[in-house]
Amino acid sequence: MLLFGIVSLAAFLLSFSAKLIADAFLHERIALVGSFAGLLPIRNPGIAFGMQLPGGYQELLIVCALVLVVVSAIRSDRSVTGDWGYGLIVGGALGNIVDRLNDGFVTDFFQVSTFPIFNVADSCITVGVALLLAQSILSVRINHLKR
Repeated sequence: MLLFGIVSLAAFLLSFSAKLIADAFLHERIALVGSFAGLLPIRNPGIAFGMQLPGGYQELLIVCALVLVVVSAIRSDRSVTGDWGYGLIVGGALGNIVDRLNDGFVTDFFQVSTFPIFNVADSCITVGVALLLAQSILSVRINHLKR
């Protein structure tokens, strides 16, 4: 649980700090690789890929998802990969939740081609999910080979 806590805290601090820096200093698009990639600040009222749910459903979904991830992390078998995966998901989610508390928006700023603009918290969540998925796939394959 210690590694899970450290990774969660680090992901939260990194994602929220990046949001504060973007809010303070990023006021127009900065090209990093021409028109393909850059830093472009936007205020995102939605959830994944800018989707918005009506009424209080969006907030309810966010809280329920976070609770489910934390419960799953606590109940899972301890592994370095699992602690990293769950920690990145929880820290990134908390970063986006705290960002949203002030004005109802999340600050997104990484623009890559036509992919939806995202932030550090989104990246943490994505990498965390990829780690858990890879761990799950490898576990199934290893168990299959043992038979």
